[in-house]
Amino acid sequence: MDIVHRVPRPGSRSTAALLPLVLAFGSLSVAGCASSSAPAAVPAAPVMPATDPRVGLKAGQWDAAEATWNLRVVSTTRPSAQFEGVTNSDISFTGNYAIQGNYNGFQVWDVSNPAKPSLKVGFLCPASQSDVSVYKNLLFVSGEGNSGRLDCGTQGVKDTVSAERLRGIRIFDITDISAPKYIANVQTCRGSHTHTVLADPKDKDNVYIYVSGSAGVRSPNELPGCSRLAPDQDPNSALFRIEVIKVPLAHPEQAAIVSSPRIFHDLVAPPAHGESPEDVAAAKKAAAEYRAKGGYTAELFGAERIIPPQFINPMLDSIVKARGGSGAPTGADSAALRTALPAILAARFGAPDDSKGGPRPGPTQCHDITVYPAIGLAGGACEGYGLLLDISDPVNPKRIGAVADSNFSYWHSATFNNDGTKMLFSDEWGGGGSPKCRITDKKEWGADAIFTLANRTMTFKSYYKLPAAQTANENCVAHNGSLIPVPGRDIMVQSWYQGGVSVFDWTDAANPKEIAFHDRGPVDSTRMGNGGTWSVYWYNGYMYSSEISRGLDVFELTPSAWLSQSEIDAAKLVRLDYFNAQGQPQFVWPAHPAVAQAYLDQLARSNGLASGTISSARKELDKAGKESGTKRQERLTKLATQLDGAAAGAGDPAKVRTLTATIRAMAAKT
Repeated sequence: MDIVHRVPRPGSRSTAALLPLVLAFGSLSVAGCASSSAPAAVPAAPVMPATDPRVGLKAGQWDAAEATWNLRVVSTTRPSAQFEGVTNSDISFTGNYAIQGNYNGFQVWDVSNPAKPSLKVGFLCPASQSDVSVYKNLLFVSGEGNSGRLDCGTQGVKDTVSAERLRGIRIFDITDISAPKYIANVQTCRGSHTHTVLADPKDKDNVYIYVSGSAGVRSPNELPGCSRLAPDQDPNSALFRIEVIKVPLAHPEQAAIVSSPRIFHDLVAPPAHGESPEDVAAAKKAAAEYRAKGGYTAELFGAERIIPPQFINPMLDSIVKARGGSGAPTGADSAALRTALPAILAARFGAPDDSKGGPRPGPTQCHDITVYPAIGLAGGACEGYGLLLDISDPVNPKRIGAVADSNFSYWHSATFNNDGTKMLFSDEWGGGGSPKCRITDKKEWGADAIFTLANRTMTFKSYYKLPAAQTANENCVAHNGSLIPVPGRDIMVQSWYQGGVSVFDWTDAANPKEIAFHDRGPVDSTRMGNGGTWSVYWYNGYMYSSEISRGLDVFELTPSAWLSQSEIDAAKLVRLDYFNAQGQPQFVWPAHPAVAQAYLDQLARSNGLASGTISSARKELDKAGKESGTKRQERLTKLATQLDGAAAGAGDPAKVRTLTATIRAMAAKT
């Protein structure tokens, strides 16, 4: 059953609904995870900076001023020569390596020493966005734009229809990660903007890839079977579906599409907000200037829009060919297209209502899907909706819930908390290339929406948006992030493009709070520059950020009133063999003194247990750390029993019981 959350908002249908059009044109925005039993004291009251140091930072490509709070910069590494000046995209991790996507291919960084990452290999293979994922010896790379080539050539593809074009998933063998081998590709009708690798716990022989393609549908002359007709006109339409690729691990070269689930069936266009007054005025002015220079504009989604060359040029070519001509289009060809353009756009993107007076259809594709195999669910950030999917059958994911929100413009990505009781969706209002964190921008727009999840039903609780206002020359909006494995809390690190990195606690779903950050000044103080953090993820003790133009940043959390040293130490106990942000792992903490001390710190911070009981427990844990064998076991067992007795009268009895379970597990290890 679909549960739809709607927040009424005055204003017209969102002009941000243009984003699917922009994506279809192929012009995406930006270019567009050893402890001690003696913990540090937990301060009584967290304190925010009196004046946010992120405001007013000096601009610069390589020498911008920086502001940090409750974290430290471990290292900054520039892109290698073939990738400098080209957009860096997403990151994936395997072993001691961070694999950073780039519109020119990907770079593999050896991060065995996070303070000095070193380039293992830069693999030149242009495609947008080159989002990356790993599984064992395999690397998967997305390709969506029209210029990607099957042979990884740098010359691009100029023909409208070409057998040389790659739009889909590239597969590499990285058994020798210093020399990746391109072994296969799977072509899709809409390419792969992003993708998700699903390792099904019930299937050890295969992995599955969910493909999210946001571009227009390819010509069937280029890839047979591709159709852009509505599903009621063609049941094999490439619209309103995702692709599922099955990859046999023994023979990855045999990877192929095995299903195309229509998870958007019967969804209608969601409510949406209008643009900010600044953006309305700027768009109107830009359209007039573009039209005056001979560019193409058209009425779309309630306003005059610039229609970019990526969309116009193929249609002009078609007009020339239709009249049997060759070469450049004539003035008559241009005039014919200007006349026909409104009808073309209406047919392609739909009028506000269909011919029968019904509502416009909903999204035709997801931007991103996050799978959480341990709980059998996935979150789909699907343009106008946030979806909840049942992935118990990986080949046939089924939609079991959908939420819409008029404060959201473009549902971009999803994250579950570790116990699967909450979900967070991000909103990439403006597509990532616009300044959406200005002091005048609404806090509910371009933010995260946080939901509780119970009985497979999503319930809205709150929004979280970067609290520091950014300038009009800094693209800033919610983007990619991941959980930080602090036991007993839901903490996330997230990128905000030129808004920087924000670490926030959403344990209380109704009251998320920022607890750490890093930011740089604008790339350019006079105009919108290409920079900022595309994604930032926690991996084995550090946070790695893919900086769009400046390279690779590595951060480490520092203890503060918001986060104790024991909590940081406990998070570092979680070690992953590999990590893809869209394939969420379930964190499991070992029975370790740092974990117990972390719970005590949390109880102290929240007044969840009497201070005398906490102090006594700390002393007993410290004594146990100096003992071994039966003495240690007896001391820990006695402590657990005492804490069990204190749980009933505690302010947070559930956290106390979690603490005692950890202490008993420590005793059992003795």
